[in-house]
Amino acid sequence: MNIEQARFNMIEQQIRTWEVLDDTVLSLLSVVKREDFVPAAYRSMAFVDTEVPLPHGQSMFPPRVEARLLQELAVQRHERVLEVGAGSGYMAALLAHKAQHVTTLEIDPELAAFASDNLKRAWVVNATVLNADASQAPPVDGPFDVIVLSGSVAEVPRALLGQLKPGGRLVAIVGQLPVMRAELITRAPAATGAPAAAAYSTVVLFDAVAPRLIGFGEPSKFTF
Repeated sequence: MNIEQARFNMIEQQIRTWEVLDDTVLSLLSVVKREDFVPAAYRSMAFVDTEVPLPHGQSMFPPRVEARLLQELAVQRHERVLEVGAGSGYMAALLAHKAQHVTTLEIDPELAAFASDNLKRAWVVNATVLNADASQAPPVDGPFDVIVLSGSVAEVPRALLGQLKPGGRLVAIVGQLPVMRAELITRAPAATGAPAAAAYSTVVLFDAVAPRLIGFGEPSKFTF
């Protein structure tokens, strides 16, 4: 396989045609080598428009989903980012090239080690992998400018929304099969004067389906 030709085709045929037109994002996809973050058994799938399997039922988002989320977040160099679901470390690597620092949480020890090793080999020095459960409250100091959920949830936990700075953004794939959607949630900027309850706005970006993040269950069902 011609790696560079495959990468070019991924960017031009999958990603650019999916409304990803930000030149900084498109350039980044050439800089961060996706094939270096894919399990060896699936290396031939690194540039294919599909989820790449990871251990324990997890997977990497398709390349076009990763790129679209990155574009919608518009991460800035001064911003701190929290990712839930490190997976292979690829999304953390992309985010780290745009942010001041990325903390990525992974509940599965094997995946946490895999992501950490991949980031070290790629010389990504401003991303930290923590083996931790973020389903209740993140075990790290916030708030954050950006939060990324690299997997699906039935609903975004309030504990995570509470970790957003005023003006901060969170992206997640939300819902239950067969209907899930990528959503961008923005916390309202801080108002002058007396503090008020946090306000959030939600924009539906596109339809998408992804495996559930480990530890994030289904909503409670009440019987009457």
